[in-house]
Amino acid sequence: MNNPPSSTRNYLSIMASGKAYLNLIYVLAAFPLGVVYAVTLISGLSLGASLVIIWIGIPILLVVGITIWIFANFERFLAIYLLKEELPSLSACFREDTGIWIKIKNVLTSPIAWKSCLYLFLKFPLGLASFVVLIPLICLTIALLTMPLTFELMQTSHAGIYLNSSIPIWTIDSMGDALLIAFIGLILWPVTLHVSNGLAWVHARLAKLMLSEDAMGEFASTT
Repeated sequence: MNNPPSSTRNYLSIMASGKAYLNLIYVLAAFPLGVVYAVTLISGLSLGASLVIIWIGIPILLVVGITIWIFANFERFLAIYLLKEELPSLSACFREDTGIWIKIKNVLTSPIAWKSCLYLFLKFPLGLASFVVLIPLICLTIALLTMPLTFELMQTSHAGIYLNSSIPIWTIDSMGDALLIAFIGLILWPVTLHVSNGLAWVHARLAKLMLSEDAMGEFASTT
């Protein structure tokens, strides 16, 4: 069992971890990327499916399929270089000794292609959930850390902690109070990074499962 000084050191050491900040960047980018994926794919699939009857929809759907592959490979790039997740290559569907139609058939019949498409749609709700959890923590931490800098500007608004709109529990009316608030923010920052790491772990596991050709086999062998 770790002694208290060791536990505190482990808790605070995350602030000096480069991987923690890479995880933070990945998780923050998940929501806007999820919006782009969802809007692009829903629009393309809807338009292509509605125009299939007059044949124009077929090339549109092919373009959507290529777009899915591009998005999926971009997500693999992010998972490998930001989350440091090991993902095998997806080159099996694009063997150099096959023609264009065989390559298209291989993509359409490949489980990884359909899993990648599902992953791109799941990116939006998972990114939204991560965004909702993480953004309030980041905003609160930044507000606390910068209190000594904004203390003078906030005097007119009577910053502090209130039981309700009229009963103050703690009013920040001195630089000492502002420095104490900043210290609390410094303690809260590792919490934010640990939460970000937890969310990044969920994203990494999903990427490993959905963007890897042999992940399902590995998953089955471990259960």
